[in-house]
Parts: sequence; C-alpha cells; structure tokens
Amino acid sequence: MKKILIGLLVVLVAIQFFQIDKTNPVADEKLDFLVMNNTSPEIATQIKASCYDCHSNQSVYPAYTYVQPVGWFVKNHIEEGKEHLNFSEFGNYSAKKQAHKLEESYEMIEKGEMPLSSYTILHKEAVLDEAQQTALISYFKEIEKGIKK
Repeated sequence: MKKILIGLLVVLVAIQFFQIDKTNPVADEKLDFLVMNNTSPEIATQIKASCYDCHSNQSVYPAYTYVQPVGWFVKNHIEEGKEHLNFSEFGNYSAKKQAHKLEESYEMIEKGEMPLSSYTILHKEAVLDEAQQTALISYFKEIEKGIKK
C-alpha cells in the first residue's frame, strides 16, 4: 500500500511538468459576435461572463489550471466549447450556421444546460437568473431573426 501511495505521489508531481498552453489565438475583432451586432453593454457583459471563457478566443485561465490534471480538463473543455461555438470567429460562419448556432444557444439556455453547472460552481458571475436568461434568449432570437431575413 505504501508503494502505491508513493507511486501515485511521484506521478502527480511528474505530471505538473506538463502544463497546458494558455495562449489565446489572435482574433479579428470585426468577426466577434458582440462587435458585429453592436451588442448593448448589459447584454455583452452577461454573454462575456457566461459564455466567453469556453466559447471565444478570450478564455481566462484561473490559477487552478496550473495544477494537473485539472488544467488538462479545463483546456479540453474550452477546446470542445469552441468547436461547438466560437463567438470570436462568429463572422466567419455562413449565415445559415450563424442562425443555427444562435438557435442552439437559446435552446441550451432554455433547457438550463448552459452555462454548465460545472463552470458556474466556481464562476458565480456566470449564473443566469430568470431575467438574464429571458434577456439573452430574446437577444439571440432577435439576432437570429435578422440573419434569416
């Protein structure tokens, strides 16, 4: 048992030398969803707090991401989030894809699936109350309707 614990400790120390890349890709501001849509400061603040860490090229990596394997989990989660929707590159999407991503966004909020509870546990500013949910859903629907015209 003692050898197993020592072995685990050695592995945990060794993996600390394998840090994640915390560099965000350079983004063209003109392609950013909030800029493209001249989003009001109130809505923009909530979208940044609730969505941008995982769904943009503006991810903020907290101190706990220096501890592995936590950092690996967070990095993987961010990469997966950006694969589904990247607000920083929204302007690169076709109109059809933009409308679809907005529809997915408000549906996820309506179902209570976004933002993820695993994220809001440590990021209380990302929690959406009912009024904020309604405002974001309405905003995404409004933008989607404008795209579909």
